[in-house]
Amino acid sequence: MTSQPPSPPSQPEQHPAETVPTCYRHPDRETWVRCQRCDRPICPDCMRDAAVGFQCPECVADGNRGVRQARSTFGGAVVATPYVTWTILALNLLVFGAQYLTNGLATAQLEMLPFRVAVQDQYYRLLTAAFVHGGVVHILFNSWALYVIGPYLERAFGHVRFLAVYLLSALGGSVLGLWLDPLAQPTVGASGAIFGLFGAVFVVGRRLNMDVRGIALLIVLNLVITFTVSGISWTGHVGGLITGSALAAAMAYAPAKSRTVWQALAAVGTLALLAVLVMVRISAILAAL
Repeated sequence: MTSQPPSPPSQPEQHPAETVPTCYRHPDRETWVRCQRCDRPICPDCMRDAAVGFQCPECVADGNRGVRQARSTFGGAVVATPYVTWTILALNLLVFGAQYLTNGLATAQLEMLPFRVAVQDQYYRLLTAAFVHGGVVHILFNSWALYVIGPYLERAFGHVRFLAVYLLSALGGSVLGLWLDPLAQPTVGASGAIFGLFGAVFVVGRRLNMDVRGIALLIVLNLVITFTVSGISWTGHVGGLITGSALAAAMAYAPAKSRTVWQALAAVGTLALLAVLVMVRISAILAAL
């Protein structure tokens, strides 16, 4: 009987090498980590911490679209640090230093002077005067007032709305001065803007049902000083108070559903009204010369 040759040993089954995945955003980078949401491979630069594992940047951005962003009391972005207040304070101090170093030349170039605004078209003076001060006591008082109430209002309105109230209050004070001050009378100081902030604090307090007797007393006392102490521009103070109070009221009482639109219209409308008042007054001055 013929014997059969032994069968050859069986060969192990061959499998193709598994392909190493690469990041969907960086194809040159190998990775074994996948997004927990879309299951695409992501490299360390694309990993974003999630409740479980990691997500890719696109999934994180898509998820954030449905998250309602926190807002300030009157619709602005939440303010952690009042950068606008600190910036205005720094500008005031820098300009005051320039006044000192230039021996008054900077003052002459930036102060509010109705004649130069009307006859020489130097409209910038309507706003730059708010950053010029008449002495150490003057800038210290305005800086202290801004330091105290500026952060409070900036957190209530947000950066942009607060800046609008401040600058338009300063402009409102200059516009009233353009109408009622002698043409050759120079005016300097942030007091118009500060009075506008005083008015805004009063409005905000009333809107939030807070006790406003303290700020009301402060406004009255400062108005008494304004009208009893010589050398103080009552037009700047009153103009700033009226403008700041009116604009703050429009922002604070704007309908919640369309608040941003109404607030933007209020700011633009205030600027337009002040511009018209400037043009009308300049026309009258030029006609009288």
